[in-house]
Amino acid sequence: MKKLNVAMIGYQFMGRAHSNAWRQVGRFFDTPAEAVMKVVCGRNADGVEMAAAKLGWEESATSWEDVVARPDIDAIDICTPGDAHMPIAIAAAKAGKAILCEKPLANTLEEAEKMLAAAQQSGVPHMLCHNYRRAPAVALAKRMIDEGRIGRLHHYRGTYLQDWIVDPDFPRVWRLEKAKAGSGALGDIGSHSLDLARHLVGEITEVSGLLETFIGERPLPEGGGTGKVDVDDAALALVRFQNGAIGSIEGTRFAPGRKNYNRFEINGSKGSLAFDLERMNELQVYEENGPDSGFRTVLATDAAHPYVEAWWPPGHVLGYEHTFTHTVLDFLRSVDGGTTVTPNFEDGVANQRALDAIERSASSRRWESV
Repeated sequence: MKKLNVAMIGYQFMGRAHSNAWRQVGRFFDTPAEAVMKVVCGRNADGVEMAAAKLGWEESATSWEDVVARPDIDAIDICTPGDAHMPIAIAAAKAGKAILCEKPLANTLEEAEKMLAAAQQSGVPHMLCHNYRRAPAVALAKRMIDEGRIGRLHHYRGTYLQDWIVDPDFPRVWRLEKAKAGSGALGDIGSHSLDLARHLVGEITEVSGLLETFIGERPLPEGGGTGKVDVDDAALALVRFQNGAIGSIEGTRFAPGRKNYNRFEINGSKGSLAFDLERMNELQVYEENGPDSGFRTVLATDAAHPYVEAWWPPGHVLGYEHTFTHTVLDFLRSVDGGTTVTPNFEDGVANQRALDAIERSASSRRWESV
């Protein structure tokens, strides 16, 4: 079996999720290549050394430039804040490394386009980690749509609600700083709803957006006063799709009681589909079957459902972490087979165009083309 030496840059929340995926993928799936967790890289030597030991990486490092240049590294997994995505990805592409990058692809459309150009020019495999595409219930929804089960698509409603910054004393972490995060709820969680919209319904052509920041100053994490919050706390958009469907996108981190409520509903001419990440093993399906028909719950845990064949018997549910394992699995298959995998940097640029258009619309207070 071919060995793929992997380096991960960044090791906080997303790094933990990715590390678990790299550990799991070879244990549960027949993979064309063995993923070797070679080195994890971060800014703090003590912290990244502890992370390597805890997360299962062979080595730790503090210079991503050195890691990317190493001839024994085949793939780079980027889990940093958004401001570091572009320089790392471009350097990795020039070094001939396969690249897996966390979402959104970049902090700006211009940066995203440069990343895509670098990957295309170097001819390296590239993938964007929108892991929710690979929840079995979401993949099942995609299959049903492609089979024409719900007919011509009319509506998409994407809603992503969280509540972790409602407290005004919550510190101004990096996700609340534009220079590091690019945007707030829009890029952090709204990008997931946009990606699912593009994946399930089609390309978006026009948007009308609204952005709002409710708390403009927060305590600095290191103490010593407060700092400005210069990103959005909530984002909403109306969208038009190329195929004639219409939709709405909402992302907020100010919805008390909603922890990770990532939901969509799609209505077509012959039926409807609905999904809620907080009940991620279930897909709500409506297909017209006379006056007594209604929504039914499909438990997407059968071996016939996408990705489930390698896991547990039906009803033994999967969790959040498995979406990353499925992502890493498809990345490995792509790298080994020289095939294209989605979402990739092209999808990242398309998503970034929609994010950019929403920001422009919120400023102009007009519909904007994507």
